[in-house]
Amino acid sequence: MSVRFGVGRAVRALVRSLCAAGLLAIGGLTLAADGVEQLRQFVSSTRSAEGAFEQTVVAKSGRRPQQAAGSFAYARPGRFHWEYDQPYRQVLVGDGTRLWTWDPDLNQVTVREIGEALGATPAAILFGSGELEEGFELADGGTDNGLSWVEARPKKTESGFESLRIGLQDGQLRQMEMRDNFGQTTFIRFTRLQPNPQLDAGRFRFTPPAGADVIGDVPAVAR
Repeated sequence: MSVRFGVGRAVRALVRSLCAAGLLAIGGLTLAADGVEQLRQFVSSTRSAEGAFEQTVVAKSGRRPQQAAGSFAYARPGRFHWEYDQPYRQVLVGDGTRLWTWDPDLNQVTVREIGEALGATPAAILFGSGELEEGFELADGGTDNGLSWVEARPKKTESGFESLRIGLQDGQLRQMEMRDNFGQTTFIRFTRLQPNPQLDAGRFRFTPPAGADVIGDVPAVAR
């Protein structure tokens, strides 16, 4: 029960202050480029991506970290499929208009307007319009463990998180570290990534399963 609660909080953090994931390989970038420049190149050059991730959530209280893993795909702006398969399945789908979150075990679906869900959050860096400076103040974070880091702070205080660190290497997004307003830190490591793949548009559509309890801003066609 504690594992479900812990990962559930992580899912909400990804929805609220996420998130959720992305990747790429950009030719011509080298380790000499600082993190901010690599991030700008990443965002401008990668309109879609798919891959896999590992996630660790560390609570301020210091209790045992919660581990999770899964896969993702996205096509900017606003379309993505972020799916946990460990320790249990949970699915987030952005269709460009709404964000759908499905818990198969509970057969419960929640729906939100996607603009409200993304806002100036870490998820917006991957799934948003690509206008980084509209929502974030970016600063070079130096190098550590072979990665060039970017420090990103939201311009809006109601974003739900305090700070975000983004680690890149040779133009590839490798890690994200998010600290929310409650002192919880979420670490995401991208273990497999492919830039600009051909993606089936059906991956970014969601129809509530039969009998599911649907909560939130539900379009009439899905009722």
